[in-house]
Amino acid sequence: MNKLEDYLVSIPDFPKPGVVFRDITSILQDKDGLQLAIKEILKLLADTDFDLVAAPESRGFLLGMPIAYQMKKGFIPVRKKGKLPRETIRAGFEMEYARTELEMHKDAVAPGQKVVIIDDLMATGNTLRVIADMVETLGGKVVKICCLLELPELEGRRQLKDYEIASVLSCDEA
Repeated sequence: MNKLEDYLVSIPDFPKPGVVFRDITSILQDKDGLQLAIKEILKLLADTDFDLVAAPESRGFLLGMPIAYQMKKGFIPVRKKGKLPRETIRAGFEMEYARTELEMHKDAVAPGQKVVIIDDLMATGNTLRVIADMVETLGGKVVKICCLLELPELEGRRQLKDYEIASVLSCDEA
């Protein structure tokens, strides 16, 4: 296998009926798939000037951290409510199949810092929108949003129209 889409596994009706779950762990568990995924995201960021990578738990961490490390940038963990030890900012939203609240430390972004947001998947765009809002609330500037996989049928780009967005793969929801 030498194309990323060859590694992707889709699971129908998970975590609930009607949802097709795109399992990126099938990409990550293969040494070649993992290398390819990271290389492809690095290509998306090759000409991007930024200071920090922000990524949501848990699958966003799996991609965001190696990118931050490879590009010698800081990493902002965006976590579920109650998981960060210091003072945080918080935002809640509806995902495609559940409601959740995310937090980041209040000192995660200094005014004027440029931030790239990385996640495994862009579906409705809600997760990415909330992270962008928190970055901007802290005075940062979101310069790019990158995803390994995009589900265009769920129109996440519409919610994120003010941002530069890049995704490695795009596939239909069904």
